[in-house]
Amino acid sequence: MSLSSLDLWVLGAYAVMLLGVALYVSREKDGHSKNTEDYFLAGKSLPWWAIGASLIAANISAEQIIGMSGEGFRIGLAIAAYEWQAAIVLILVAKYFLPIFLKREIYTMPQFLETRYGSGVKTLMSGYWIFLYTAVNLTTVLWLGALAVNTLTGLSILPSMAALGGFAILYSYWGGLKAVALTDIIQVVILVIGGFIIAWLTMGIIGGDSGVLGGFERMYTELPDKFDMIFEKDQYGYDTMPGIWTLLGGLWILHLNYWGFNQYIIQRALGAKDIREAQKGLVFAAALKLLMPLIIVLPGIAAVMLATPEFGALNPEVLADKTDRAYPEVMRIMPSGLRGLIFAALVAAIVSSLASMMNSISTIFTMDIYKMAKSGRSESHYVMVGRLTAVSAMIFAVIIAQPIFQNMESAFQTVQELTGYVAPGVVSVFLLGMFYKSANSSGAYAMLIASIVLSPAVAFFFPDFQFVNRIWAIFLGCTVLGVLVSKFTNAPLKEQSVNLGDIDFKTSASFNMWSVIIGLSLIALYAAFW
Repeated sequence: MSLSSLDLWVLGAYAVMLLGVALYVSREKDGHSKNTEDYFLAGKSLPWWAIGASLIAANISAEQIIGMSGEGFRIGLAIAAYEWQAAIVLILVAKYFLPIFLKREIYTMPQFLETRYGSGVKTLMSGYWIFLYTAVNLTTVLWLGALAVNTLTGLSILPSMAALGGFAILYSYWGGLKAVALTDIIQVVILVIGGFIIAWLTMGIIGGDSGVLGGFERMYTELPDKFDMIFEKDQYGYDTMPGIWTLLGGLWILHLNYWGFNQYIIQRALGAKDIREAQKGLVFAAALKLLMPLIIVLPGIAAVMLATPEFGALNPEVLADKTDRAYPEVMRIMPSGLRGLIFAALVAAIVSSLASMMNSISTIFTMDIYKMAKSGRSESHYVMVGRLTAVSAMIFAVIIAQPIFQNMESAFQTVQELTGYVAPGVVSVFLLGMFYKSANSSGAYAMLIASIVLSPAVAFFFPDFQFVNRIWAIFLGCTVLGVLVSKFTNAPLKEQSVNLGDIDFKTSASFNMWSVIIGLSLIALYAAFW
């Protein structure tokens, strides 16, 4: 066991504090019981700082910390494109998507699809998202989190997953989105502090007498390929991060799908006090995104050097076939006490994401499927159904996670590729639904079916076609198909089309200023590490 008594005390203190805060914010005033808006949208009372912090806490899970750090070990800084490009997408979502969603006062993404395309498309996508969040997202976070717990405590994988899932249920069960979002503020603070500590200490080990900056300089000098953002065709890693196409191709589609139309992410913004508060929250999250590679990717790159004979700090045989072990192995060499804090940060990221996904699964099932079939029930009834759905989804995910992921080298890349099968169709459906008045349900079905059919077909018949470029090509094809099918079939009802004339897309001066700062910062980062 790699955790000392001090580490366990630190971890225990974090768990007690988090649970206490969650129960405190879940309290209700005398005579008031939670309704669906309270439970699923936090009573539409979230301030910008809670939205931004909760977005990052929901996003930065075991999939990112462990999976992306493993990719940092395998291919280097290029994987940071998933973080840095997301900052631009968050700004676009805040300016152009949120005004439409909030104007229609929606709870869920399927609800928007119903108002735009009808109940059939809504039901289809509700089923897809419930399946995706349960069988892919929940299982990934549970599996990667259990790897870390196993590495540091020796607890076997299944009990580790059960413990993580049980803790996520315990602190989010009563409070719903409000408990998740407000405790995420604590989670982000611990996550950022823990992440910076592990990055700082690994740089210090490598730098020796030259210190942290010396460690970074040595890594940059001795591992130059690990600091390339844009790969050449003959470089290792080009198959997953294909050079300039990471800037021009399908990675943007994955980002739009994740940050713009993903229920467990966008749900925080839907729970905002108003549109300005939601937009400030997203630009705050975009600014935090710039920092994430420092605390996620750098430890993975450092593991490359720490596993060499010169340092001998890590066992290269452990990392040879399972790059997802890189971050947990680096955690093992941290000093006692700090190791407990870093482990608490990792647990914070894991349980926050698990709770967010559970809440989104329960929201979609309850509001988009169950309520349609069982209308007229009390608000407390629907809240209870949501709670039971969340628990059921977690139990199912714990059962199926190990059989799915135990033989995979990189869970992070696997999730991206699985998501990429449907993302082109989803993004096409939403973009045309919002900005092309003639888009109809026939076009929506055509786009979704084409994405599901073409993605695996192209992957099978053209295995050398990089998945980033495949996603881009299929997105363009789906969009053209959606326009053509909509053009030659019945026009949508007048009330189904989005009226952009009465939607205010103007943003505040501070939002615009921070958007420019973030944009210029990204240009500087890409210029430095091109």
